[in-house]
Amino acid sequence: MAAAEAIAAKTQGTFGVGGVMLDQYGNVLQSVHNNVIKDGLIFDPTAHGERQLIDWYYAEIAKGRPLPAPQDITIVTSLDPCCMCSGAILAGGFNVVAAAPDTKAGINYDGSASFGSLPAALRAPAAAAFSYPATLGSSQYAREHRGAVPRSFFIGKTISEATQALCSLVFEATAAEVMEKFNTDPAQDQLKDPATLPADHAIVRALKQLYPDALTYRGTPRRPDEGLAPFLLQAMARDREQGGAGDAVALLDSFGNLLMCLPGRMTHSGIRSAFMETTRAYAQLRYKLMHGASAAAQEQVRHYLGHPKDGTFVFARGPDDSAISYMNLGAYGSTMEGPLPLKNPAQLQYVLPMLPDEALAVLCAAMPPLYRDIIRIRPTQVADGALVAALAQSYGS
Repeated sequence: MAAAEAIAAKTQGTFGVGGVMLDQYGNVLQSVHNNVIKDGLIFDPTAHGERQLIDWYYAEIAKGRPLPAPQDITIVTSLDPCCMCSGAILAGGFNVVAAAPDTKAGINYDGSASFGSLPAALRAPAAAAFSYPATLGSSQYAREHRGAVPRSFFIGKTISEATQALCSLVFEATAAEVMEKFNTDPAQDQLKDPATLPADHAIVRALKQLYPDALTYRGTPRRPDEGLAPFLLQAMARDREQGGAGDAVALLDSFGNLLMCLPGRMTHSGIRSAFMETTRAYAQLRYKLMHGASAAAQEQVRHYLGHPKDGTFVFARGPDDSAISYMNLGAYGSTMEGPLPLKNPAQLQYVLPMLPDEALAVLCAAMPPLYRDIIRIRPTQVADGALVAALAQSYGS
């Protein structure tokens, strides 16, 4: 079923990955496929199968549906989970059975099931939850069992070579083409300043509808300053009200304009962090403006609302070694989906450090190859001391 979902994803033109959620008896609760791309446009960089299944689970619980506890739930996925999905799985306490390997972005990229790419505190939970069943045979898809002992209804079962090959090939057939869609936006020097648009322009109205304070702050590009503090502090307060730890994430464009600053919604779902909300909201804003629009209108959106890699994400709280934080780093990688511009190596900044700089460097250097070698994720603290002081005072540091 997961492989069939992966085929449906390929047909849609997105990453060929699918997943199924099972209860403790092996009954199918939900199935879904990757939805990063819809109608040829980036829809949601976080819309991987596992993440969608987990958010679906929390949404059903919120509706009053009597579902088993996460530790009694198993997610079967056609591809080894990425860092984002692994963090989400570990944060929720779900179990996983994974089919095809992913040697670039998978949490088990080296095939050892030792999970050395995870922070030390998360390795034992992963070893107890992530299962890679054997594939019998003599082809390149054959493997021995690795990882956790699966739920009882999987005991003694293997993945057929044909299914394993299908899961691998359908992903390989889509990866390069989909990643290329993340590189269709204009170069930074071709971008246009949305602050120059009239107030009644469709792009400005859409921004303001999503975030009423959009375009009310403008700082030096890539150097957020104390003027950003009121927006972060307001979102941090809302984050606490909505079940979070007081985080917030602002997105500044390449001109230094504030496009949005959002809290998480952790009371709605245990994985709806501030960053997940922000990167998803921006992608879907662009999607809604471009979907069904003329080619000229789509190009206008791309010029005024560029790829976030040319702007700056500003986290109120820096990364730590928790599952949610690891999910955020992985989701950031999924948002970039390629190397950071050489002109913008500090695209990911934070105000309040949660880890010593050396520990954060070690955490990032251990991530799978896509994140550490290609995207080169390396969060940096903002340079403006007044901004740090403003948030630290509120945070009680």
